[in-house]
Amino acid sequence: MVAPAVPTENVLKGILVPRTAPCLEMSQALGRHDTYYDNLSYFLPDVGVGMRLGAELGKSVVYQETNGETRVEIKESVRGQDIFIIQTIPRDVNTAVMELLIMAYALKTSCARNIIGVIPYFPYSKQSKMRKRGSIVCKLLASMLAKAGLTHIITMDLHQKEIQGFFSFPVDNLRASPFLLQYIQEEIPNYRNAVIVAKSPDAAKRAQSYAERLRLGLAVIHGEAQCTELDMDDGRHSPPMVKNATVHPGLELPLMMAKEKPPITVVGDVGGRIAIIVDDIIDDVESFVAAAEILKERGAYKIYVMATHGILSAEAPRLIEESSIDEVVVTNTVPHEIQKLQCPKIKTVDISLILSEAIRRIHNGESMAYLFRNITVDD
Repeated sequence: MVAPAVPTENVLKGILVPRTAPCLEMSQALGRHDTYYDNLSYFLPDVGVGMRLGAELGKSVVYQETNGETRVEIKESVRGQDIFIIQTIPRDVNTAVMELLIMAYALKTSCARNIIGVIPYFPYSKQSKMRKRGSIVCKLLASMLAKAGLTHIITMDLHQKEIQGFFSFPVDNLRASPFLLQYIQEEIPNYRNAVIVAKSPDAAKRAQSYAERLRLGLAVIHGEAQCTELDMDDGRHSPPMVKNATVHPGLELPLMMAKEKPPITVVGDVGGRIAIIVDDIIDDVESFVAAAEILKERGAYKIYVMATHGILSAEAPRLIEESSIDEVVVTNTVPHEIQKLQCPKIKTVDISLILSEAIRRIHNGESMAYLFRNITVDD
């Protein structure tokens, strides 16, 4: 967020943002006075959102004490108002989550009517399944947000759509695919000679959706080099067997055979074509770099990677710059300006338009169906 012990005021009527987001173009859309708070301290779509709606930033102070504790102060009355908190998730995920929780609770105790969280990238979405003796952290976070006072969430491209079931209040899971499809059509020369690629069988449904909408071919990378979530132990074999335990003769269960992946193969023709790899999240890029090398060996002459959330952790910019990937296209759901400076191959698609329209419709009590037109279960 902000530097420790240095309070920063954000002024915006109707939207709260713990500090820098896609907010600047939102104002003309709000029909009546409401407050919008930006819980962002980093680059985000907040700036674009606020501009589109013409909304002012709510007066608040969010800062960290010298001991690292987060403090939130609401500097104006929010009684009976609809409040939108725009929260991007920077590298310090846990601090961002605490800022969101504390701000939501501060608004709840200040008698706000509705508190809507606008969280373009929902954190901990990969921890939505039980692994060994772990926990479903995404479910825990959903419960914490509800307890803090949130009444609605707007997010984008959840890692697993079933995460919506963790919440006790409405969740609008918007899609970034229309913006990425438009980018392909307008920015990739000769895209008709392209093939959509899934870097693993898990991503095949998403790739198929892109291929069908663009009327392009589909290819899937499958084989030994791929490691998916489904291959991880889910704890069904625990607790461990006890030595010398007495086993009832009628309870001999069949032994599950171990998996053995075939040699790596590309199902589909990519020779002499443009390869467009699609996924929802780009974090550690090693798997994307390996997929690009395989596609080059199979004859693809240009390789694009497209995803909604560009987290781009660790050495991702350097690895992309040194790889066979020609361009990485992500949306601005996650701040990545530093990574763009380190790697010119990274391009950004702005999604503040759909976020601002979602805020406008929720505020005015309008249907959200227009934002989900032609969206299917597999998208």
